[in-house]
Amino acid sequence: MQQEIDLRNTAEEFLRILASRGVEFFLVNSGTDFPSMVEALARARVEGFAIPKTLLVPHENVAVGMAYGVTLVTGQPQAIMVHVNVGTANALCGLINASRENIPMLMAAGRTPWFEQGSNASRSLNIHWAQDMFDQAGMVREHVKWDHELRSGAQLESVVDRALAIARTEPQGPVYLSLPREVLAQESMPSQPHTTQSAAPPAVPDHASIAQVARDLVRARNPLIITSRAGKQPQAVAQLAALSRTWALPVVEFRPRYLSLPNTHEMHGGYEVNPWLDEADFILVLDCDVPWIPQQKVPSPLARVVHVGSDPLFARYPIRGFRADQTIAASPLRFLESLAAELATQQPDIGGMTLRRNRVAQAAQQRLQALQQQVLAGQSASTMSMAAVSAAVGDALSRFGDDAVVVNEYSLTPAALRLTQPGSYFGSSPVGGLGWGVPAALGVKLARPTSLVVATVGDGSYTFANPLACHHAAAMHGVPILTIVMNNAGYGAVDRATRAMYPQGQAVSQGMSLVSLEPMPRYEDVVSACGGWGARVEKFSDLSKVLEQAIHEVQVNGRQALVNVICA
Repeated sequence: MQQEIDLRNTAEEFLRILASRGVEFFLVNSGTDFPSMVEALARARVEGFAIPKTLLVPHENVAVGMAYGVTLVTGQPQAIMVHVNVGTANALCGLINASRENIPMLMAAGRTPWFEQGSNASRSLNIHWAQDMFDQAGMVREHVKWDHELRSGAQLESVVDRALAIARTEPQGPVYLSLPREVLAQESMPSQPHTTQSAAPPAVPDHASIAQVARDLVRARNPLIITSRAGKQPQAVAQLAALSRTWALPVVEFRPRYLSLPNTHEMHGGYEVNPWLDEADFILVLDCDVPWIPQQKVPSPLARVVHVGSDPLFARYPIRGFRADQTIAASPLRFLESLAAELATQQPDIGGMTLRRNRVAQAAQQRLQALQQQVLAGQSASTMSMAAVSAAVGDALSRFGDDAVVVNEYSLTPAALRLTQPGSYFGSSPVGGLGWGVPAALGVKLARPTSLVVATVGDGSYTFANPLACHHAAAMHGVPILTIVMNNAGYGAVDRATRAMYPQGQAVSQGMSLVSLEPMPRYEDVVSACGGWGARVEKFSDLSKVLEQAIHEVQVNGRQALVNVICA
């Protein structure tokens, strides 16, 4: 018996391999398929061998969101493990978010035991029959780059290396590995860590393509850059800032998921693309899945359009019909570096660039005036507007300093904040699987424990996040964040979509169904139930002081905090 206890099992080897491959966090929601994993964790505590930081998370979707948040900061894939098919089902929304935003992660799931008897890992509960599936990975196959069921512990190192290499290779994304209970319990022989497969490096743009872009850009009178996630590579932010300044190129961050250009930059063109499309004669779409909304406005037919990205055609989107006169497969960073080198050989049109600088500055002034009017109107209204709340949040964070990170799920107005540092702003996945914001903020806090991390969400987004599980996880693992709920007591997206499609309809004049969430819970009490600090704000005059207190609770007292802001 002593000899059996001293032997490693596959679960232990799995943890050792993850750690040796640089996986920092292993986020888990456990079930009856985990006994070998529990035993392996106990051995790690006793023997002291290296494993990832393993955190129990009270809901699977929260675990996936936390892994997503860590990767936003570090760029490195993390590992998750959930309970068979039912845990996979709970995690699926988060996995879809990760897939569409090209977030690499290794999602493992237990697999109900194969055998009805014969070993200590065979079926032992009635659920082990009901949870069995003909194809468990079929639940997630459309949303992962690769899936596999481990057949033997002898394959483990090769399989994990393959999984991580595929997840890390552009276009990046999640992978799925199912781990049957019998395999996790198998005796495993010790092995020396060695990488059997490595990620493929990003594509390098060819010189002819870059030269063509440079020529077109120099000839253009009104060039435009549109991006939503060039800042996924933090080094690309400085490259884009230098290029746009040198060549007077306006940059629009359309539905941004990362900070790609400081919004204080002289060539920042704001967050809406429509005002620029009529005049643009050269458009560089830099890693942006939806550069404009065709039903609203499209570029001039005379404009030349170039798409650049690791997957510039977004091949996993079933339909995407944006015009692309030239398509270049390259990461934003490599493309910008190559383009800057090529442009250094070109002669600039000084007069044309001066005109563009003046036009961008004038547009920035107009946007600022319009925003200030919205904020002032929202401050004085009986119920404050989200623009007014955004301005108050921006003011609070500016007093705090640069070491703050905003994780925004829909409700915040980025233009109302002073966003200057790469990695200081993250927006939700383009697929819009609600409930992403608070879990992702917890993951960002794991990766940046000393930073002030603020999740700004709507009331719908907050509810979808499984907030009790989020606040419970924050308390369990000491990751205090500030959650700001912009609470308009309903599904604003549904309201806006209905008004847009049926502006003269009965729903607009007589009242909409399926929108109101009244009566609303007291969200501030949910965080209090988990040892946090909560407050409700109904008057704009109270908001600044409450935000200041909330930041103090998080940064000084180490308590998670929530501000429930009642908005129009």
